[in-house]
Amino acid sequence: MTIERWIRVIAGTFILLSLALGVEGSPLFVSRWALAFTAFVGLNLLQFGFTNVCPMVWFLRKAGVPESVAACPR
Repeated sequence: MTIERWIRVIAGTFILLSLALGVEGSPLFVSRWALAFTAFVGLNLLQFGFTNVCPMVWFLRKAGVPESVAACPR
């Protein structure tokens, strides 16, 4: 998997986990403050879309995850 796909997987996992911890009807409920992490991930994805700067990319590059390649070869 490429960095782009890993970012989507990690962000989706963080959002689902923080929703499970922050929604009162969930059996995993801890605190409503867990929803702040959902907002943080969402804001980070939003700024990544505009600036193309994401801290998770730096960690994934250090871990040796390959960069994304063009979907259609020339």
